[in-house]
Order: sequence, then structure tokens, then C-alpha cells
Amino acid sequence: MTVFVLVACSSGKQSTQTSETASSQTAESSQEASSADDSQKILVAYFSASGNTATIAQDIAFETGGNLFEIKPQNPYSEADLNWTEESSRVVQEYLNESQRETPLEVVTPENWADYDVIFIGYPIWWQEAAWAINDFVEENDFSGKTVIPFATSTSSDLGESGNLLAEMAGTGNWEEGQRFSSSATSSEVAEWLTEIGY
Repeated sequence: MTVFVLVACSSGKQSTQTSETASSQTAESSQEASSADDSQKILVAYFSASGNTATIAQDIAFETGGNLFEIKPQNPYSEADLNWTEESSRVVQEYLNESQRETPLEVVTPENWADYDVIFIGYPIWWQEAAWAINDFVEENDFSGKTVIPFATSTSSDLGESGNLLAEMAGTGNWEEGQRFSSSATSSEVAEWLTEIGY
């Protein structure tokens, strides 16, 4: 009986030491993984017509520690330009005539572009596709070696094929499935999505 107690105590001590070692190794592994994640440089690039996409972009940048880059057309859209119920408005005419969709940007490539590992690209959904104001940004930049995550805003339309079409347009980069947010999306919804995808 005495022997059993001694053996049990000794065994328990070994088990505790082994557990502590395993915990230490796990903590070190977790720390290494965290450090690897922290080393990723993130850019949140976005075009916002009415401010909704800008709000989501700011939330993403806050949660991830990423840098913001606003995609700005040289000829900005006015409120009248964006009136999709008026056939003569700029946005409707561009929708009806693809030849009119070319939208030169103030700045096409952000500073230190080569340093970024992850690019979030945000845009409003126009007629079930990404607002064409971001086309130049997607076509003119090299996404090789970068993870690209689209996000979009709309009142009712879903993400649809917008992300896939942009990936085809870019021709480079590891494009992941994106997310669509409503115009009333909250910061907590954005944070929840980022947690789900590992950011």
C-alpha cells in the first residue's frame, strides 16, 4: 500500500512536469504563430461612393492594424452622378455603355505596395458587380504573392461574382472569398467576420 502511494505520487509529479513542458511548448508555438500573423503587413484599399464602404474599411483597418488607401477617381462622383433612378445620370450612362466606364485614378499604386502581404479591397455593388471605379486599381497593380480579400457594401444585392470577376481582371494574387455588408452594418459585424477568417 505504501509502495503504491509513493509510485502514484512519483507518477503524478512526472505527469505534472510533462504537462508543464507541453503547456510551455504550446505557448511558445502559439506565440510564434501570433508573431507570424503580426508580421503580416495589411492594406485596406477601398472606393466609397456614399460613405458606406469607407465606414467598413475603417473598421477593418482598426481591427487588423492595416493601413487605409482610398481609391479616388480623378473625376469624383457627385450626388447627382450617383442617382441610379435618373437615366441621364453618369452612373446609369456608364452602366448602359461600358465604353464610358474607364475611370482614371488620382493615385493607382499605394506607397510601399511591394511590402504588403494582405490586401482588403472594398467597393459598393453596382448592378450586381463591383463599382467600376476600382477597375484601374485592380488591373494596374501586381498582386503576386499577396492574399486578396474583397468586401462590398450594398442595400440589397449580394457579393455575387464580383470578387471572382476582379480576380480574373487582376490575373495575379491569391483571391479569397469575400463578404458583403449592408449599408447599416455595425462594427461588431465586421469584427466577427474578421475573426471568422483569421484576422
